[in-house]
Amino acid sequence: MRTVFPLPFSHEEVFSGEAGEKIPYHRMYGKQYCVPSLTVYTTAELNELRAAAEAVDAIYSKVMRFIQRYMPDSFLEGPLGIHPGLITAARMECVTGGITRQDWIIGEAGLKCIENNTDTPTGIPEAAALENILIGLTADQTWVAPSAHMDERIRECFRSWLTFYAKQGLEGPVTFTSYGEHVEDRTNTTYLMERCREAGYEVLYAPLEELEIVPGEGLYHQGREIRLLYRLYPLEYLIGDRDEITDVDIGAELIELVREGQLGLMNPAQHVLMQSKGFMAAIWSLYERNEQTPGYCGFTLFDEDEMQVISRYLLPTYFSAAPFEQSAVPYVAKSYWGREGRGTLLLNQEGIHPQSKEGNDMPTDRTAILDQDDEDAEEIEAYYANQPKVYQQLVPMEQAVIQTEEGPYSGYLLTGVFVIGGRFAGMLPRVGEKVTGDMAYYCAAAVRERMNDEEEKEWRSWE
Repeated sequence: MRTVFPLPFSHEEVFSGEAGEKIPYHRMYGKQYCVPSLTVYTTAELNELRAAAEAVDAIYSKVMRFIQRYMPDSFLEGPLGIHPGLITAARMECVTGGITRQDWIIGEAGLKCIENNTDTPTGIPEAAALENILIGLTADQTWVAPSAHMDERIRECFRSWLTFYAKQGLEGPVTFTSYGEHVEDRTNTTYLMERCREAGYEVLYAPLEELEIVPGEGLYHQGREIRLLYRLYPLEYLIGDRDEITDVDIGAELIELVREGQLGLMNPAQHVLMQSKGFMAAIWSLYERNEQTPGYCGFTLFDEDEMQVISRYLLPTYFSAAPFEQSAVPYVAKSYWGREGRGTLLLNQEGIHPQSKEGNDMPTDRTAILDQDDEDAEEIEAYYANQPKVYQQLVPMEQAVIQTEEGPYSGYLLTGVFVIGGRFAGMLPRVGEKVTGDMAYYCAAAVRERMNDEEEKEWRSWE
């Protein structure tokens, strides 16, 4: 059972001031999202998570480059599920290291990374700003904020991207875009925009719905051409977008601008390769066949240390459920482009959801609370359910009990770990069901142990 430290304040007392300004979506759809409590980690867990997350990020980057350089288009379109219209742009090599968030389970099997959000991760203001505010309310100097260096990591990442793009001839203001009326997305986007401004760049915000694309010419906002774009909008959605009035394939035209070197994206288009959950199965396949790679590309892909990282921190993941069915091992089925738990099922060796009758393991999300008609709900469910899937070994999640406005809630802890520019940046603990959906509660990370001199030195070295 994970230790949770409740703050001696009500939700209203905490979020009536600065905390509420930083996270205006502390309640979403009428339900509490952020709780005034701290998820307690040990110094040893923090140090291992930092090292492990950076090592896993390096594995992802290495496999991404391998796929870009050595795998045919048929592999990207088939096993990875990349839309054909994205393949050319996804092969374009940009600087590695971006804004990503890995999801980790801490349990009996140790630390296990179950997936990686590499295209459009959110939860950034919670970790970078709210965590420190909540720890400050304890008035206890022994607490350590794991995400204390996140703002600087963000600034470094934008410097890296924009230095790269400047060498490609892409300069000027950086435009940040998201759906303007979606408070969570807009807050995440503008938080990054301010860090980019602090890094020394001119920045602008443009609601996604106000962007205009002129085919073969450029992307514009209110007549101003955009050459550098941070977008909190998934590429797998974008590529299918069409203007209902002009019948222009907006997504395809935008990606064409990227391909022609007229537009720089952040995260870069190459990140869509790693966002596909097929990428996790590709890593495991390459791991199991590491000795065969010299015959394919002339070199061994993973060295001994990398093989140990994969074995220790990643889970067996396959394009078929057969390995788990044959070995009688419980597993998880994950849709390639599933988000917030959608398209994910927990299964036993017979392919049956073990507790579906109780209904306490199925993914839920806040959209279920919205006034959607049945047709819309069915369309959303079908979108995720009908995607191809990968199959991953199931490992138990650690339980946690938190205090909410509705009383005690017993759930399961999923630890998000931000890796930005290839370096550990912060943590996003969420407590929810066994499949973590967007009904899960955010419960800020904190370390309460006093550090010895060596640990303090290591912590300071992250700055």
